[in-house]
Amino acid sequence: MRARVERHQGERDAGWETVEEPLDIASIIRHHSHPKTVILIDCLTLWLTNLIVAESDDTTIQQRIAVLEEALSGARGPVLLVANEVGLGIVPDHAMSRRFRDLAGSLNQRMAQCAREVILTVAGIPIPVKSLTRTKLQEDE
Repeated sequence: MRARVERHQGERDAGWETVEEPLDIASIIRHHSHPKTVILIDCLTLWLTNLIVAESDDTTIQQRIAVLEEALSGARGPVLLVANEVGLGIVPDHAMSRRFRDLAGSLNQRMAQCAREVILTVAGIPIPVKSLTRTKLQEDE
């Protein structure tokens, strides 16, 4: 895993500022969000794994997701979220795997609800799932 992280970091040019935050990504969004700054969260699935490994119960995880939603709604600049879709296969027979799959599905649904755009990427091909036009956004505000 360390080699993967180092490879990804090596592929970035000097314009990237990297913040490694395993649990409190909402505070990173609040702290770094500016109108001309793009924040890339890579990835929500790993964040969820970190929460589970930290022995968070489901209620605590749902609360952390709510805090993330609040941070996203208050973001002053664009925030891009990367997540893995883990619900397309069979339902796992192991209880922890089912828990992870269910929580990831809930997390992805909640993030998609508050997102202006959702793009599913399959085999490197982006498939638009949700896109709110500027006009629609202005009507909603």
